[in-house]
Amino acid sequence: MKRLFLSLVCSVGLLSAMAQGTDPQTAGPDKSKPVQTVEAACGQCMFSLKAPGCDLAVRIDGKSYFVDGSDIDQHGDAHATDGFCNAIRKAEVQGQVVDNRFKATYFKLAAAPDKK
Repeated sequence: MKRLFLSLVCSVGLLSAMAQGTDPQTAGPDKSKPVQTVEAACGQCMFSLKAPGCDLAVRIDGKSYFVDGSDIDQHGDAHATDGFCNAIRKAEVQGQVVDNRFKATYFKLAAAPDKK
């Protein structure tokens, strides 16, 4: 009976771990695909995209896209001096544009420039 209970607990834990999606913030890039360096900021505040609130966006080849797979709040205070609502930052990303949105599979924000 103890073995059955232990097996059940382990199975549930394994299934829940497998069910969670990969977090683009902590996942490493896929080495078989190129990593792009893009501009990242608040879509509404910095890229003039239309939607309520503040949402993470990237600008690729001069066109701006809202991001799915990474959230504006995962990268610090958006309203800080160097936050996404006040500054355009560089980011390394992997993913693709689907239905006019950037589906991120990897997202790494570059270090903020030194304040002088």
